[in-house]
Amino acid sequence: MPAPKKMIIWIASYPKSGNTYIRSFLSAYYFSQKGKFEFDQLLNIFQFPGTKFSKKDYFSFEDAAKNWIYNQNQFFNKEKFFFLKTHNTLKRYKNIEFTTNKETAGAIYIVRDPRNVISSMCHHYSFNLNQAYETLIDNDASLSEKSVNGDCSNFTFLSSWAEHYRSWKETKKFKVLFIKYEELKDNKEKIFREIIQFVNNLKLEKNIINEEKFLNAIKSTNFVNLKNKEFNEKFDESVYSNDGKKINFFNLGFKNKWQNLLPRDMINKINNSFKKELLDLNYN
Repeated sequence: MPAPKKMIIWIASYPKSGNTYIRSFLSAYYFSQKGKFEFDQLLNIFQFPGTKFSKKDYFSFEDAAKNWIYNQNQFFNKEKFFFLKTHNTLKRYKNIEFTTNKETAGAIYIVRDPRNVISSMCHHYSFNLNQAYETLIDNDASLSEKSVNGDCSNFTFLSSWAEHYRSWKETKKFKVLFIKYEELKDNKEKIFREIIQFVNNLKLEKNIINEEKFLNAIKSTNFVNLKNKEFNEKFDESVYSNDGKKINFFNLGFKNKWQNLLPRDMINKINNSFKKELLDLNYN
């Protein structure tokens, strides 16, 4: 059966929601011989938007956004499938779509309790709680780093945490597999099987799982192993604080429990801001 003429499978999430964990598992399963994870396998899953996937420099966020779909078609041909990581919302930016069903076969979306996201954002971005909270509720929030010459090609439109979640949850453009990060702690084998089956269905392949490779991929990408690998090896996604100190990418993982980390006033603010979404997701 011929492959569908769509080439992209998105690995999508709001920042600090488990995207790297899912990408690590997918990399180990699809881009290794035996399912043993190595950091360089992540290079098979590109991040989009990005300067690497831009036909030219764009010197405004709007120009960058106007070329999202153009660049998807220019860089990712329809003769094969590509996993792409993104933190972009599906909400339109100035009436500009991020992607359509002409480019996209489907998406895996990872959602995480915003009360855990906020403390992880503080660690990763060196935010204080108020800065992180203002980002979470900002409908115009973005990741908008410019290159030294002012190029905006990697402009990523986030919107708020709630808008981000709803945009991927409610889309009718293509199939989306939703994963709750917290459920990976105790149900990773079940969820990872669902991921492989979902991908195989999108690719119109038989749902045959290589059991040895599958179990090796789970084992080699557990949080402790990833944390140890970052400590002992170079990890390109690690970041540094303003004073030059390395910030561990893999920090608390499932030990990040908002009940133990957040002050009551911040818990109340997040609960009030995202009341509907927390209820929908059964985040008590």
